[in-house]
Amino acid sequence: MSTHEIRTRLRSQARDRLPGPVVERIRGRVSLRDRVRVLEAEVQENRQLNRRIAELTDVVTELLIPLDARDQDRVDEVLSRYQQGL
Repeated sequence: MSTHEIRTRLRSQARDRLPGPVVERIRGRVSLRDRVRVLEAEVQENRQLNRRIAELTDVVTELLIPLDARDQDRVDEVLSRYQQGL
């Protein structure tokens, strides 16, 4: 009998003897990995959204500066970067 077969048999026997809640926790590990993967993807999406919000905030800030104090080249640059990101 190979090592893999022995381990598989022992795991099967152990599962048969374990209380239900413990077996559920063991099975739940797979779903936890899936949940972590989903959460990591959501965190990345959140980071991208936060970056877009920061860019939009820069645009709004530049546009709220009075016309006589505004650096039009800077406004054009900020608007250009924002439009490229769309």
